[in-house]
Formats: sequence, C-alpha cells, structure tokens
Amino acid sequence: MASPRTRRLKLDHETLTRRFAGWPVIQITGSAGLPPEIYQFQFNLKGIYVNAAGEILERDTHVLEVQLSLEYPRRAPQCRMLTPVFHPNFDETSVCIGDFWAASEGLDDLVVRIGRMIAYQEYNTRSPLNGLAAKWAAEHLPLLPIDSCTVAPPLEETVVAKSDTEAAEPAVLETPGDPWSEKLHVT
Repeated sequence: MASPRTRRLKLDHETLTRRFAGWPVIQITGSAGLPPEIYQFQFNLKGIYVNAAGEILERDTHVLEVQLSLEYPRRAPQCRMLTPVFHPNFDETSVCIGDFWAASEGLDDLVVRIGRMIAYQEYNTRSPLNGLAAKWAAEHLPLLPIDSCTVAPPLEETVVAKSDTEAAEPAVLETPGDPWSEKLHVT
C-alpha cells in the first residue's frame, strides 16, 4: 500500500497533467521521479524582469521549477524561477508562497497562482522579498496587471460553450511611450 505522500504525489501528477493538457498559458515542460517530485513549468504570458543594464523589460515566456520535499504536502513546495522575474514576491532563489500555502491546496492551483503573480494579477507589497519591485509596483499601479490574460484553464465541470460574440478578448494596457524603458537604479 502506498504512503499518503506517494498517493498525494500521484494525485498531483494526474491533476496537473489533466488540467494543463493543451492549455497554451501553462505547460509542464519536465518532471523527475516516479511519481514526480520535481516539476518544470513554462508560462506563456507577460511579465517583467531587469536586465544587466538595469532596464525593466517585458518577457513573454517564464520557467518555474517546483520541488516537493519529503515533508510535502505538510511543508510548502520549494518554488524558484529559472528565468528572472521582477516582482515583489520573487527573488533570485525563491517564490514567496508562504502566505497562502495549505496542505489542502492542490499543486495545480499553486502553479496557477504563481502564473497570476508573474503577470502582476496578484502581488503583496507589504512583506516583499524584493523591496525594489514592491516600490516599483506601488509607483506604477496604472500599468498593472502586466498581462490580464486568463491564467487558469477552465475546469472541466465549468466549461460552457460561448458564441464568438460572447468571447471576450483580454484587455490590453496601452500607455504613451514605452513604460519599460526606464532604468532601475540599484543602490
């Protein structure tokens, strides 16, 4: 008989595979272990990062690694971006998920939440990992979210066919000039 952790790992893998199958915004690009304990996800949505010259630039593709420790699901997954993201709740080594992780939360829901964070649909500037990104976000509220796309695929139970006239396009934020052209000054 499989341990509770192994059953949870199998359930997470089945749920992730089913939920993100064919979904263009979030894709599983790798996994390791049987059942998997390490995942790699690609997000195809807009986010921002800081280049070597200190410029804030937009990026359309982001890669996340998720590691599930021996204490998972009691202990939160260890999440880190493999592509840089400029966000109040991300740093070079981790994504802050501590405020909202619970063992009852599905790994698929966590991945969706991180996608929303990348797009600045969700962020916390009160207890940031990256103070400069928190300051930037507070000063640039009219530019947020960076991407207003639908991050989560529709749940199977709630899929409703819509006519072409009912389908809504994601809102596109238009600003004069290039809002990402400013330089970030790191002291």
